Amino acid sequence: MQPNPIVPPRTVARRALLALVAIMSFLACLSVAAVSIVSERAYDWRNQIAEEVTIQVKPASDGDTDALVARAVDVALQVPGIRSAVPISEADAAKLLEPWLGRDFDRSELPVPRLIAVRIAPGADIAALSRRLHEEVPNASLDDHSLWMKRLSSMANVMMMLGLAILLLVMVATALCVVFATRGAMAGSRDVIEVLHFIGAEDSYVAREYQRHFLVLGLKGAGIGGALAAGSFLATGLVARFQGSTPEEAQLRTLFGSLIVGPPGYLGALATVLVTAGIIAVTARWTVTRTLKELEHSSG
Repeated sequence: MQPNPIVPPRTVARRALLALVAIMSFLACLSVAAVSIVSERAYDWRNQIAEEVTIQVKPASDGDTDALVARAVDVALQVPGIRSAVPISEADAAKLLEPWLGRDFDRSELPVPRLIAVRIAPGADIAALSRRLHEEVPNASLDDHSLWMKRLSSMANVMMMLGLAILLLVMVATALCVVFATRGAMAGSRDVIEVLHFIGAEDSYVAREYQRHFLVLGLKGAGIGGALAAGSFLATGLVARFQGSTPEEAQLRTLFGSLIVGPPGYLGALATVLVTAGIIAVTARWTVTRTLKELEHSSG
């Protein structure tokens, strides 16, 4: 394709704008990926908590906690809508506490309750289960995870709003940079634009040429940024798979999973690339049209 005579071809400003668009697109794709990860995890949290509650059985004063656990299981299975009630072994309970207490803690020194994982069907009478446990197993209590879910949902919503706000700011900053770049390009081609006006070229023709030029630039820059972001997603996934486990990493996995970007994140990054290029093209056309009208008014 031959260089456009209206828009200055391969200039330093054009290369700088291309690099800037790539950086902005990279940041935007990272924001979209973060929102995607948090959204997927929040969806998983809601589904898991909607299907499961937990019975906590405090240690018995006489030491016969196993009997209390067995009684709590029997009571749970008698309530309509309860699919299963499975006691969590002490080894599995220790693994659940490991991210916070480490591997070498002595459970005998702490009054750690025994846990029973209860799977429920939609519409199960949780209130009846809680009431029967209170009446028949005084050491048992029911946790429906509602408080935990409320906190997690609030945190997820805040993080998603923050990610979307960052994405919006990146897009606005990109548009502002394009405005200044377009005005600079027009200033460099002022003589050409005046000649075109003299021979009868319409403003729409000039605007269309600038729009085409900046659309190509936007696709290149945003594509580079999107490709770098996709490479970062893949690298993060590989590191997450092969890196050793520490208590801090286990806590992160408990909340956010493996931090691997799924298909929605990649599709969101692709959409971000296309939207960024579109915003650049539309902004360039709007800037050219507005600038030409200002020139006409000033010359008139």
